[in-house]
Amino acid sequence: MQIKVIIRWIVVFLLQMLLFNNLQFWGLCQPQIYVLCLLMMPIVFPRWADMLIGFAVGLLMDVLCNSIGVHTAACVFLMYLRQPLIASLVQEHERLTGEISWLTVSHDAFIKYVVTLVCLHQMVVSMLTAWGFQHFGLTFLQMLISAGLNIGLILGYNFIRKQ
Repeated sequence: MQIKVIIRWIVVFLLQMLLFNNLQFWGLCQPQIYVLCLLMMPIVFPRWADMLIGFAVGLLMDVLCNSIGVHTAACVFLMYLRQPLIASLVQEHERLTGEISWLTVSHDAFIKYVVTLVCLHQMVVSMLTAWGFQHFGLTFLQMLISAGLNIGLILGYNFIRKQ
């Protein structure tokens, strides 16, 4: 089980680094598939460990993307909110599986979980990248398109994994 998680992390980070970091759709969005690894982490970790892992992942992405703390802040924020969101959306008997995915929890709860955390993550990334509210409309549009693309990729991966 653990080897699958490690392989998933390596494959996702290689895809992010080699493919998705070089894709931009009309300057409005950039896929950030690395969030998949954070969302599908085991539930059993304590909150401080989640945040520490989020910090490490965000720092790695900041180094790869040449951004200064943007991904670190967004990943730590995502991991801070992850445990309370799981507690509110996932039933107790579903949490006993140890991980959250399309296969282990109800589809409704999983979709709410992914949409909420990806939108919040993308909001932090977009607002920190824009560094202000001068062009709020464009920043909001970029946030919506990027979040929609990332949600589609993450749910698509989970749907394919289900098959």
